[in-house]
Amino acid sequence: MSRAFVKEDDQEEAPFIPARSPLPEGETNYVTPAGKQALLDEKAALEKDKSEVKSVEKEQDRRRNMATINGKLKLLEQRINSARILDPQDQPKDTVRFGAIVKFKMNGRAQSFQIVGVDEADVKKEKIAFTSPIAKALIGMKIGETNDFQLGKEKRSIEVLEIDYR
Repeated sequence: MSRAFVKEDDQEEAPFIPARSPLPEGETNYVTPAGKQALLDEKAALEKDKSEVKSVEKEQDRRRNMATINGKLKLLEQRINSARILDPQDQPKDTVRFGAIVKFKMNGRAQSFQIVGVDEADVKKEKIAFTSPIAKALIGMKIGETNDFQLGKEKRSIEVLEIDYR
């Protein structure tokens, strides 16, 4: 069929739907209980947005908004369905594991982060993904232990100062 006979509205581009935080191939999608709840809350918010799209006057805008929301919901459903809850309270208290809030020293500077799932990670909230190089270096360590690891092109030393599972 010739493009001359296609309505202009039918020629719109598919909406851009940003990918979720990367989860390496074959990696289990671990989440804390709070992380699972955050995913469910996000789903509820998207479903609310979806119900409100019906009130958008322009059909083109309504279709584009609906396509965007449906795309986000599809990606979110995959994460929710693959999520495996690991409760920090169930972890060994003397070893850094998933869910731990770890105070450590790196390059002479003390820092603190909680090791969480990829969708929960937010450096501003002092939460790093269990797949990050720092988390991988810390997991399995005990208080007082040091470990050398590669961060980009730099070799760094890291020492665990405190472990907490609130």
